[in-house]
Amino acid sequence: MAIQHFDLIITGAGVLGCFHAYHASMKGLKVLLLEKDFKPQEASVRNFGQVVPSGMSQGKWQDYGRRSLEIYQSIQAKFDITVRRHGTIYLASDSTEMTLIEELGAINQKIGYSSTIYDKETCLEKYQGLRASYCTGGLFFEEELTVEPTRMIHHLIAFMKEQLLLQYKPLSFVRSVVYKGDRCIVETGSGEMFSSDHVLICNGRDFKTLYPHLFYKSDIEISKLQMMRTSPMNDFTLPGSVLSGLSIKRYESFRECPSYKKLDASEINENCRKWGIHILFKQANDGSIIIGDSHEYAEAKNADQLGYDINQVINDIILHEAQRMFRFPHWNIARQWNGYYSQRRGHDLFMEYADKNVLIITAIGGKGMTASAGLAEANIHKLFD
Repeated sequence: MAIQHFDLIITGAGVLGCFHAYHASMKGLKVLLLEKDFKPQEASVRNFGQVVPSGMSQGKWQDYGRRSLEIYQSIQAKFDITVRRHGTIYLASDSTEMTLIEELGAINQKIGYSSTIYDKETCLEKYQGLRASYCTGGLFFEEELTVEPTRMIHHLIAFMKEQLLLQYKPLSFVRSVVYKGDRCIVETGSGEMFSSDHVLICNGRDFKTLYPHLFYKSDIEISKLQMMRTSPMNDFTLPGSVLSGLSIKRYESFRECPSYKKLDASEINENCRKWGIHILFKQANDGSIIIGDSHEYAEAKNADQLGYDINQVINDIILHEAQRMFRFPHWNIARQWNGYYSQRRGHDLFMEYADKNVLIITAIGGKGMTASAGLAEANIHKLFD
């Protein structure tokens, strides 16, 4: 029986894999997207759903993020992938953080990325339940987006199948990829075989099954995050993404501010520093509020040491800090979960060829939801233009 041939085969239907499939399909290429599970269930559906280029360093990553904003909205205009444009606010809790957001606002003005400084009174007016004892001011990015992480990727796949003729096969664990003759041969665990001109491996935090020699010698590490979600809140609105002073102290973009070097690490709560906690909020479409998060790290080869359980001590710290910021109608936690993503210690991305025309793309860190659409567009242009 003849093996079905494609221009491009992608393994992994997370946000990286899906956006590579999107851009390739938009070019009219014949694309096969393979997913090992019944549906994507790793980092792409276990995050906040914030598209926030404002948190990224200037240059290529912020450029990818800003381009991603355009791509998300262009798809949303054709098909509902849960995109909402309600902006992002960074809330300063002291004079040092206020100085940093003022400096970042000035940087953004120079590079042409729209942002607005809010004084304390404006923040209290616009953000229901915000405690006056916490806030000294804010920096608002009106162009930034949110998506529903548990739904966005599934809607994007549905759009590509319906309108871009993408061939998508879930429950297709890839057991081998080899370059043979003039093409790549992909075999799944069920014995199906496909061929293609190029293969992209977008398997997120795990490609050790296919390429253990590359996996174990890499500088990839795994980050474990903890998040939680309240039950819905009636008659309460929290617009867009809300980030705290701890986020200001953590995000890459603020490191470019002149006053960042003046930060005193001792000013960060010891428990927040220990567990990599910075407080974020986002209200979902059903009125519930997602709260988080924390960061624990391990080398990829020792990722199992992170475990899969919820550390309630960490969630209690997150809730305590969150309650210092906001007065919500209730704090009933309906769900708690872990998320995991891979990143590199010494680089910003893992993108290496495992074989001729077989490219591994992973370890994008916490930038996946924000930057994948723009990064994938650039990669597809390089491969096929």
